[in-house]
Amino acid sequence: MSTAVGIVTGMRAEAAIARRCTRLVASTGGYSGDAEAKAGDLIERGAVALISFGIAGGLEPSLPTGALVVATGVIVRNATIATDAAWCARLLAGLPGAIAGTVLGGDRIICRAALKAELFERTGALAVDLESGGVARVAASARLPFVVVRTIADAAASDLPPAALVGLDRRGGVDVAAVLGSLWREPGQLAKLFAAARDTRAALAALRLGVRRLKADLRRV
Repeated sequence: MSTAVGIVTGMRAEAAIARRCTRLVASTGGYSGDAEAKAGDLIERGAVALISFGIAGGLEPSLPTGALVVATGVIVRNATIATDAAWCARLLAGLPGAIAGTVLGGDRIICRAALKAELFERTGALAVDLESGGVARVAASARLPFVVVRTIADAAASDLPPAALVGLDRRGGVDVAAVLGSLWREPGQLAKLFAAARDTRAALAALRLGVRRLKADLRRV
């Protein structure tokens, strides 16, 4: 049965994809501290289920850019908050090749491959993102079902350039001035920035394909 599902993203580009499924969409602009507030706002607007949706950083070494992850749970500090098992099962059935496992709710972008390897060793999480932790906490507090659908952008072996860490504005769009300022200070990062942009485009394309396959199931708890 279709229901009022709220989707939390980080980027406006992710939000544009999510709006193909529901009008209840909110973006954090990549600020992890805003995820809980945005999820709470969606509940006030009528959402009775939540999705953390978008791209993520890979932690599991074998996952390539564009791999789809449907989380079985979100690791938040020293606890794991389980996603809705039946909903996850339907999503996985509709996404051949998608990987099930835990994701890590991060509070900052993990930009170094060495740190990704350390986090994978410690947590076993497939990926890390900035919204899932907040969405999981709000859903658990409100006793609402939630799921996490993510695609890998930067794979576990990838280092992100400094410009990628300042690339979003508060509305989730590209902060051109911040990116240019970072490039001016460190012009040698340009090749890595192009690679990161390419990987982001590939991950967003995988999200679009996933939404086309899952549209009804993303709206149905």
